[in-house]
Amino acid sequence: MATAAGLATRSAADTAPLVPVEVKNLHKRFGDLHVLKGISLTANKGDVVALIGGSGSGKSTFLRCINMLEHPTSGSIAIDGEEIRLRKDSSGDLAPVDRRQVRRIRTRLAMVFQSFNLWQHLTLIQNVTEVPVHVLKVPREEARERAEALLHRVGLYEKRDAYPAFLSGGQQQRAAIARALAIQPDVLLFDEPTSALDPELVGEVLAVIRDLAEDGRTMILVTHEMKFAREVASHVVFLHSGQIEEQGPPEAIFGSPNSERLQRFIQSIH
Repeated sequence: MATAAGLATRSAADTAPLVPVEVKNLHKRFGDLHVLKGISLTANKGDVVALIGGSGSGKSTFLRCINMLEHPTSGSIAIDGEEIRLRKDSSGDLAPVDRRQVRRIRTRLAMVFQSFNLWQHLTLIQNVTEVPVHVLKVPREEARERAEALLHRVGLYEKRDAYPAFLSGGQQQRAAIARALAIQPDVLLFDEPTSALDPELVGEVLAVIRDLAEDGRTMILVTHEMKFAREVASHVVFLHSGQIEEQGPPEAIFGSPNSERLQRFIQSIH
């Protein structure tokens, strides 16, 4: 017979908030190259986690593993408390056991890439409605209304019938953010979203991301914009050679870094 204490414990566990992203001891190898060396990271609801570090430190690979665009060699990944089921494949990496589970989990994750990745043969409004209509089976009229609202939000409503080729890089990246938001994800992943932009266009994209952070959205952001990371992130992770060298709140990471490598990295970007 269950005791009152046991019932209370289970009830508390049932009502505990789900953790949007929890990664444990993640490794990734490309042949002899050991890119990720045991990274663990938790992003709670509303966290904005900035991943910083030099080129080749493993930032983008880590982000791509979360979304299963790269298969890790070992470790575990859980989204909203659901662990992705993985098993060793012939290459020695961990491949998904159930592709349907990955597809379902990807409806909770949305990723914004460096190179926009918009469908060039579709207008902006079509880009933003495509996945909700054809993958999530949202009624077309509802998807269009949602898309129009999102394009309003990123300042592109007037461009809704334009094709990506006729837009600036900053406009294309804002459209890519609107497309990511169209699936109403629990987590947004940004892989250096401003790195392909001319300097004068960076600010317009960062303003949209800042607005999303103020909404309390859970985000993991690979960025080389240190001032932005300092102002917007709730937690900063410094990667070096595939490992977490130091992490903490932005005021500590940028104001009083402990690691000599982090100190040198911060000095190099000023």
